[in-house]
Amino acid sequence: INEKRSVASISKIMTAVIAIESGKLDDKVIIGDEINNSYGSGIYIKVGEEMTLRDLVYGLMLRSGNDAALAIAKYVGGSVEKFINLMNNKAKKLKMTNTTFNNPSGLDQDKGNYSTAYDMALLTSYAMKLDDYKAITSTKKYTLTTNKNTYSWINKNKLLSLYKYTTGGKTGFTEIAKRT
Repeated sequence: INEKRSVASISKIMTAVIAIESGKLDDKVIIGDEINNSYGSGIYIKVGEEMTLRDLVYGLMLRSGNDAALAIAKYVGGSVEKFINLMNNKAKKLKMTNTTFNNPSGLDQDKGNYSTAYDMALLTSYAMKLDDYKAITSTKKYTLTTNKNTYSWINKNKLLSLYKYTTGGKTGFTEIAKRT
């Protein structure tokens, strides 16, 4: 339980917590060119697109949007680097002593994000006490219309449909981390 490993997209649990606790979920966000640095899974938002921070968190958690992670980090933190500081500070407050975040998405670029099963259990337990987090991660389908597109996102967490006691959560995958 205390072995440090790459945690892939379950890093987005912390990204969601920081976004939710910012108190800005209903703010309108205009997507900037920070998303141009995104790769891997995405929600395929466009520069200049307008949506709420809440919509971005849905895209982050249901579709594992790496572009959403960057947009959230820029909006909430002012920059991706400042947001990563918020993530690591929150980890310290939660006593996640074996956790280091280097990006908001969990991709293995920029040294990746490392944690332990124990620390991620602490984070998930904390997150599931947040009503907005629980509502978002338990959602099976989310539809949204923006100034540029209409989206219909299906939650990638197959446990929501396969195991009746699942109440939410997040899955992830990278080549280094494998399935998380």
